[in-house]
Amino acid sequence: MMTPLKKYILQFSLLIATALFHSLAFAVWPDKPVKIIVPYPPGGNVDVAARIIAPELTTVFGQPFVVENKAGAGGMIAGEFVARSAPDGYTLFMAANGPLLFSPIIFGKDVYKWNKDFAPISSVSYTPLILQVKPSLPVKTLGEFIALAKKEPNKLNMASPGAGTTNHLASELLQSLTGAQWNTVHYKGNAPATADLLGGQVDFNFDQISVALPFIKEGKVRGLAVTSPKRITSIPDVPTFAEAGVPSMVAVTFTGLLAPKGTPNEVLERLSEALQKILQQAVIKEKFEKLGAEARGSSPKAFTAYLTEEDTRWTPIIKSARIKAD
Repeated sequence: MMTPLKKYILQFSLLIATALFHSLAFAVWPDKPVKIIVPYPPGGNVDVAARIIAPELTTVFGQPFVVENKAGAGGMIAGEFVARSAPDGYTLFMAANGPLLFSPIIFGKDVYKWNKDFAPISSVSYTPLILQVKPSLPVKTLGEFIALAKKEPNKLNMASPGAGTTNHLASELLQSLTGAQWNTVHYKGNAPATADLLGGQVDFNFDQISVALPFIKEGKVRGLAVTSPKRITSIPDVPTFAEAGVPSMVAVTFTGLLAPKGTPNEVLERLSEALQKILQQAVIKEKFEKLGAEARGSSPKAFTAYLTEEDTRWTPIIKSARIKAD
């Protein structure tokens, strides 16, 4: 008959053996290709960011990091795929604001919750937005724009690439901060929204610097203010919203890497440390700067804290504005 002491020793030994096996199993990670799932079609901000870091991660870990696009449902097809994948470090989510934080709310589908179904690894990039207007709109400053919107409520038309995108939420935030009002015209993506702004069918929009920059330099649109904490070096004459009188108007599109919840901490930490080093390289920083973005990695803890702040900040705006996908 086994004594309580022997039983305790056996149980303790099993726990140690299990922990040792677990550590050894992931000490050799990765020993096969790793998928980076992108929630949008090829060519966009998130996809390009993933394709910048994937070759670098391949070099660091000696296994292919393969970018795979799974677009649709506001990014939730990709998000749900990753959330339901095995937490073994071989399926990662290259996420952005909308797919990770907001789409389940906007689409009314409880398919996942970022802080319950994902393990944050590291931020990758941050891209500010710019408020830009068509050249024929009789405003030269943000103050003049707000005054016009207040004088003629709901007359101006804002082009949105979709309900709940960072572009759309920035518009809702500015209305709530200033009391100005305008119509929101939703498009199926950023390309048609930009096309109608350039064609003069709508009056203004919020867009990522990476997309807006060439049109601003060509004089096809007029930039009024940027949502970053400081001015953008490539367009130094455009003030920040804080400088233009709306200090709380800060918004960026982030990209970041996450894994399914339950992925071992050893894997998360190794990926985070690798990404932080990769994103500090001058050549990588330059690639992101050309996109109008800032390359910046973080620890899992710091990235989790950032996501918590973004969730707390934007979710009430979505709910108060009753933003829903069509």
